[in-house]
Amino acid sequence: MSSFAQFNFDPRIVSAIERMGYKEPTPIQEKAIPVVMAGGDVMGAAQTGTGKTAGYGLPLIARVLPKANTSMSPARHPVRALILTPTRELADQVSVNLEQYASDTPLRVGVVYGGVDIRPQSDMLRRGVEILTATPGRLLDHIEQRATNLSQVEVVVLDEADRMLDMGFLPDISRILKLLPENRQNLMFSATFSPEITRLAKNFLRPNPTVVEVARQNQTAETVTQEVYQVTDREKTDVLIDILKTRGEDQGPMKQVIVFVNAKITCRRLARTLERVGINADAIHGDKTQEERQAALEGFKTGAIHVLVATDVAARGLDIKELPCVVNYDVPFSAEDYVHRIGRTGRAGSHGLAIMLATREDGRLVEAIEKLTKQTFHQVPLRPLSRQARAEMRRGSERGDRSDRERVDTPEDEKLARERARAYVPPSQRHRDPIFDMPYREKSAANAKPEELRVFERENTRRPRQVAALLGGLRLPPALR
Repeated sequence: MSSFAQFNFDPRIVSAIERMGYKEPTPIQEKAIPVVMAGGDVMGAAQTGTGKTAGYGLPLIARVLPKANTSMSPARHPVRALILTPTRELADQVSVNLEQYASDTPLRVGVVYGGVDIRPQSDMLRRGVEILTATPGRLLDHIEQRATNLSQVEVVVLDEADRMLDMGFLPDISRILKLLPENRQNLMFSATFSPEITRLAKNFLRPNPTVVEVARQNQTAETVTQEVYQVTDREKTDVLIDILKTRGEDQGPMKQVIVFVNAKITCRRLARTLERVGINADAIHGDKTQEERQAALEGFKTGAIHVLVATDVAARGLDIKELPCVVNYDVPFSAEDYVHRIGRTGRAGSHGLAIMLATREDGRLVEAIEKLTKQTFHQVPLRPLSRQARAEMRRGSERGDRSDRERVDTPEDEKLARERARAYVPPSQRHRDPIFDMPYREKSAANAKPEELRVFERENTRRPRQVAALLGGLRLPPALR
């Protein structure tokens, strides 16, 4: 049985590994760590949740550690290792892991990403940091403000490189790489390899890099049970609600589920719908501030939120221990995104469940996923839910009925509903001024002005006042009064 002792790490790194409970290296760690420690370039492919961060993070710290010092001078703490990630959540997760790995060393670890105040990050960079995790856009902002310098970077890592290409980060990455020393070590890790990634590797990595693969390319984890349900657009939400309320322990509600959608507006609406039917849900998408996204993630991790509705901004970088289930409410447009979405469950050897709701219009997308993952889904047709079942699922908070009893509409209820419909008055008519309902009368000499109106005008008409001249205090002549 292999162990971390075979890598001859510094005792300070070994103590952190033991404190984190790592017993033996995962396949990607066992193959990548020796190559990284030897200074070679690596192109690594492994399923999400198999320990890629430790696969490059531990040897990265080991290579930088000999130059660590306890000086307070920022000049003694230049950026020596740079990790680029596509999303804020992944950057934060990677930085947290690196801080734990380096907790017993004098190395300074930092992270910068957008969506938050840039000033605290600038202060941190100016104080000096040896290991920096960053999203490309925010890193360029700091470089333009001269808050950091990358001239002494020895190791650079592209984490989830395929996602960075999908998000259009290639120009930013190219600008950053031009600022780095040519004599550096390059590492690229991702869960999937596409032709675009291969082309990027030729430009990013040195010739003949070590390719580390611990599983077939783009293969999903064997610990994840995958289910595909054939539904219609009208059934989607009701089927999702039924799954969330009945697929938990003892056929009860599920407690921790991520539901992935393709659009931000769908994310917001679906989260509100789940809240209305009594499911504790929240949404995370690109329009939310970083503070709101972190609050939602923290609530989900602690169990205060049971269902997290998310766009693909959360497909990378979420590390939820023993997440039991992931639901693809929308079939992803990119087959690679399917691998990353379901990679949130079944991590570190635990078992997980991945459910996908597919319509007939999603047929081509499902075929693309099958081709990429080299598997064939068995789609399970669902009978349409009855009107009564849909009403019972949606009734909860909409009617304010918090009791656990099942309620069925009686003929008296239907009669009362019809009476309320007949008596309904539009809001625009509820406070209508009666004067608008008076009949029109032609204006004539007899009714030109009622006597009451003429009396009112006489009493309220201002009488002309005498005005004094500005100079001399003289009265104005009668002609000017």
